[in-house]
Amino acid sequence: MKILAIIIMIVLNSSVFAQNTIDVVSEEYEVIYNSSNSLIVDKLTLNPDGTFVFHEYDKHDNGVPPERNKYGKGTWHVEKNIISFTTLKSDFDEKNTLDFNTSTARFITKSPRDTSNRDIKTSLKFFNSEIPWMTGRTLLKTK
Repeated sequence: MKILAIIIMIVLNSSVFAQNTIDVVSEEYEVIYNSSNSLIVDKLTLNPDGTFVFHEYDKHDNGVPPERNKYGKGTWHVEKNIISFTTLKSDFDEKNTLDFNTSTARFITKSPRDTSNRDIKTSLKFFNSEIPWMTGRTLLKTK
């Protein structure tokens, strides 16, 4: 009986930990690249229900076309500090054309044990994606 109680406590504690991790990670993230003749704004929203939406606004003064919007949506899950993205066929439509399958990002935040005065901004850094320009991109938490 004691073993059953211990197993139940472990299961409940791990599900609470997983929920807390989702709550911490689910936020809005953004990066803005601005130069004299171009502007790129990437915005990723990770919802607590495990869904995400992504929007990239791209404006180049000499580009053809000069402005472009790209969208994607799907689901995400986190394991340790790695976020994995999935896009199903039902997530694609005329607007949402970006395929985030196989995309993974690292969740970066300052450890509560780090007592130094280092400034580590909460962010997501993509280290794998079939979207060529996403690999290596870092999006900062906006709130």
